Amino acid sequence: MIKFLLLTLLALSIATPVNGSTAKIYVWRNEKGELVYSDTPRPGAEEVITKPGNVIQSSTTIDTQVLDIQTKKITDDYQVVINHPKNNTTIRDNTGSIYISGSIKPIFKRGLKIQLILDGKPYLRPQTHTMFSLKNIDRGEHQIKMQLLNEKGKVIALSKAITFYMHRASVN
Repeated sequence: MIKFLLLTLLALSIATPVNGSTAKIYVWRNEKGELVYSDTPRPGAEEVITKPGNVIQSSTTIDTQVLDIQTKKITDDYQVVINHPKNNTTIRDNTGSIYISGSIKPIFKRGLKIQLILDGKPYLRPQTHTMFSLKNIDRGEHQIKMQLLNEKGKVIALSKAITFYMHRASVN
């Protein structure tokens, strides 16, 4: 019972938060020869020398004005760039397939759509990403552009025209 009481006291003394720079710990042996630790001195007790702990000083003078908590406004100064294919590239594919990719700067915002223009005509419908896979493109020279449309369908940015050449083997 006494062991349980001593262990409980030891656990409570360790678990109790104290300021490490001012608290002192004492140790002595009881009547049964067991070590007893306490923060209260007693005749015959020795002070336990402890190493200084890691103490982090908190600051109550934090300048909250330097925090940037404003929402970032996205400008409407958009740029559209076709990344693939490069200008004047020859595509060699007997099925007439070509992969086209582009990018929008500064960011492709929700509600915007991109329309691929192939040889001066819209290719399929506007979409919400800048990757296109074209199939069965005829042999010869072709020109592509991408135009960025706002929520109302108005063109707000246009890429430079890219010329590519589709090379398909002849059956003749």
